[in-house]
Amino acid sequence: MLRGLDTSFLVQLEVTEHPRHRASRDKMDGFLDVEDTLVLAPQVLTEFVHIVTDSRRFADPVPVVRAIARAEFWWHAKEVSQAFPTDDSVRLFLNWLKEHRLGRKRLLDTHLAAVYFCHGVRSIVSSNSRDFTVFNCFEVVVP
Repeated sequence: MLRGLDTSFLVQLEVTEHPRHRASRDKMDGFLDVEDTLVLAPQVLTEFVHIVTDSRRFADPVPVVRAIARAEFWWHAKEVSQAFPTDDSVRLFLNWLKEHRLGRKRLLDTHLAAVYFCHGVRSIVSSNSRDFTVFNCFEVVVP
């Protein structure tokens, strides 16, 4: 199965002080055991580096160099398929914004959902299920 990874899940995997770290590690082990294909879009890694290095969010933020190394690890992992924005995904993004009457705080998640949908992803791993259930086409796995 294709599993789109949301930033919240990667943060939980990489930040050991996160309360959902262990649950996220266990969930990832399960995906790997059944040989699911993990899917990443570039914007997830951008947001990941931004969040894990933020000292306002974490008592022990990840140093920028290490955050970049972890982003590179995930981007090039053999279990990961890369999903890029396309003309179709941008059209879907814009249509979903209008159809669901979504505002400026929903732009990034809506764009990610459109990229994943156009890549064939129907399951997204995220702690923020509300961000994706509105589209009525994804199973949202919450670790």
